[in-house]
Amino acid sequence: MSFDIHIIGGGLAGSEAAWQLAEAGLRVRLSEMRGGADTTPAHETDRLAEMVCSNSFRSDDAEHNAVGLLHQEMRELGSLIMRAADKHRVPAGSALAVDREAFAAEVTKAVENHPNIAIVRERADTLPDHPTIIATGPLTGSKLAEAIAAETGQGALAFFDAIAPIVHRDSIDMDVAWMAARWDKGGKDYVNCPMDKEQYQAFVQALRDGDKTEFKEWEKDTPYFEGCMPIEVMADRGDDTLRYGPMKPVGLDNPRTGRWPYAVVQLRQDNALGTLWNMVGFQTKLKHGEQVRIFRTIPGLENAEFARLGGIHRNSFINSPRLLDGKLRLKSKQNIRFAGQITGCEGYVESAAVGLMVARFTATELRGETLASPPVETALGALLSHITGGADAETFQPMNVNFGLMPPIPGRSKKADRKKMYTDRARAALAQWLQREPVAEPA
Repeated sequence: MSFDIHIIGGGLAGSEAAWQLAEAGLRVRLSEMRGGADTTPAHETDRLAEMVCSNSFRSDDAEHNAVGLLHQEMRELGSLIMRAADKHRVPAGSALAVDREAFAAEVTKAVENHPNIAIVRERADTLPDHPTIIATGPLTGSKLAEAIAAETGQGALAFFDAIAPIVHRDSIDMDVAWMAARWDKGGKDYVNCPMDKEQYQAFVQALRDGDKTEFKEWEKDTPYFEGCMPIEVMADRGDDTLRYGPMKPVGLDNPRTGRWPYAVVQLRQDNALGTLWNMVGFQTKLKHGEQVRIFRTIPGLENAEFARLGGIHRNSFINSPRLLDGKLRLKSKQNIRFAGQITGCEGYVESAAVGLMVARFTATELRGETLASPPVETALGALLSHITGGADAETFQPMNVNFGLMPPIPGRSKKADRKKMYTDRARAALAQWLQREPVAEPA
């Protein structure tokens, strides 16, 4: 059939976007290479929305958890992914986990049977000139990735994507840490956590002994990005390697001693709000539980709350803060929009949420209207804002939704109370946004 919008990629984001657009009365061509002559090294079936890594959508607590809040917002907006997940959930305590096969079959059946959607089992290698949403995920085919890179001038090809942990600013003990830049150049731009010799040596040994994750078979032939070596690999290269690398103390006077520490862990602001701080140079293959245990031995981070833990894995994503506008359009080629993990969001539900938002923006645009972005106080708006400008383009890495992406709640309060304040504020903001009508595009 002829179509109004072309979607490339039938994962969670592409399936959600196709459903939302079709429900809005638009005709969709959904290109999915699995089921044709091609597949990926990670997928096992040709079903849409196949969950590759786990069967969990994480917390379903909409009162105290940002992921649960995102679930609720997506349900209110008629999400196909959330409807299928709710129908095929399996026992998982307060988390939302699903029967993966039944979930994918449900999504596939819904999309296949929609009269406004045509699924075509084909591989797309170029950027089309008609309205298109690219939702090809972290395993984007090499030819399409090359086409994206050629258009944008930014690399989106497979390599080991090195991710450093991110800490909530209000969980850092500033009675131990202090703010300063090396040699006092550039202002007080870093949080500095000092270590003496004994603490440093114990920390290095813990990195060497810590339990690490293994690369998947299809990742093993992809080399490290040399500029982002795992911190435990650096620790293995010598006792003082870290002290002459990311933990170098030179030029940092501890105001409590008047001297340089033996080693220092620096954290750099990671978002415009100043609520999230990145552990500089701490990309790692340590398992998540080990990261929390070992990194909380760092002075000043004993009670650290992590918005994201570190990792290194094969990935393809674009530098969205630099390349996309606020409606997820490619700045250099406005007929192209992006959705899902290729935008630099992390996680199943976040991927589907971006697919939902890009569909709504596209539908209103094709009707000659403009839809206001969801408020940054909502989970949807916070995720969108981070992807399209709230994150630092120079250090942009994939991110899960979390309260640190939202404007901070003023004043001091208990952690549980503060989380409830975030979710209450978000629900009120979403309700107001839903009442707003799209406006006509300016001539």
